Amino acid sequence: MKPLLLLLLIGCFITPARAAIEAYEFDSPEMEADYNQLVNELRCLVCQNQNLSGSDADLAQDLRRETYEMLQQGKSQQEVIEFMVARYGDFVLYRPQFKSSTYLLWLGPFLLLVVVLVVVLRRLRAATKPVEVDAETLADARNLLDQDEPDKKEESDK
Repeated sequence: MKPLLLLLLIGCFITPARAAIEAYEFDSPEMEADYNQLVNELRCLVCQNQNLSGSDADLAQDLRRETYEMLQQGKSQQEVIEFMVARYGDFVLYRPQFKSSTYLLWLGPFLLLVVVLVVVLRRLRAATKPVEVDAETLADARNLLDQDEPDKKEESDK
């Protein structure tokens, strides 16, 4: 009896999974290919790390529907992309355009690499710099080495 009660309680708290299935009718295979390419290249603004085709967010569903309607109206891929960018900004694109507002986005990784290389090279140069040793310290080191050598010879003879 208790397992049945437990199952009923769990069943009350579990919300049913909701998956929207969108079935669009396309006039041609080319239009369907354009649609699929667009929803794969446009970012879901809610999920941020998913494209429109992989997101179940309400906004993603609306954007897929809007993309479909624009293609049905005869608009090109570029026109759809321009509309989305005008409405939502460059963030909607997985591959933002190269323009003055996105220079840092495109060039930032290369600039960071150059900075890291400069830092590494400076550290390597500093680490390989010869150490200045005065004659007295060098003589002391030689004396210590000379004193240690007879002890090693005696140990090897044993």
